Amino acid sequence: MIVALTGKDTIKINGRILNQLADGDCAVLTFPNDLMNIKTGKSGNSIYAFNYTGQQCELSLRVIRGGADDQYLNNLLALMKNNPALFSLMQGEFDKNVGDGNGNLTVDSYILSGGVFKKNPEVKENADGESEQAVTIYTLIFSNAPRTIN
Repeated sequence: MIVALTGKDTIKINGRILNQLADGDCAVLTFPNDLMNIKTGKSGNSIYAFNYTGQQCELSLRVIRGGADDQYLNNLLALMKNNPALFSLMQGEFDKNVGDGNGNLTVDSYILSGGVFKKNPEVKENADGESEQAVTIYTLIFSNAPRTIN
């Protein structure tokens, strides 16, 4: 029987550990582009090509609106918008801890580099008291995010 216990994951942006994450999928790392392309032609001949954009990733972060992490990310966003040419690209790390139930831990890490904000965070008001209005969602994109498992 294989067991996987997860918890105490760590998300860092520019060395800062984010601690004020919201509910649900508070951090999601996705790779929207394919790594390889294949074209098949006449007689079944196939051409394979590595797609460098397949290394790009998007990181969606759900943080508590107005909290210290929201303020930190908002300040970085303001720096980027104020002078994009002068902005220092963001670095990040997403560490997922996986235990085997016998006291052994494996760390599944993604090291993010070349990051910028993809868009502004949105806001809403809800008269029914929906909790989403207390969450800020940031979408960041990174040029590279190699994965290691230790």
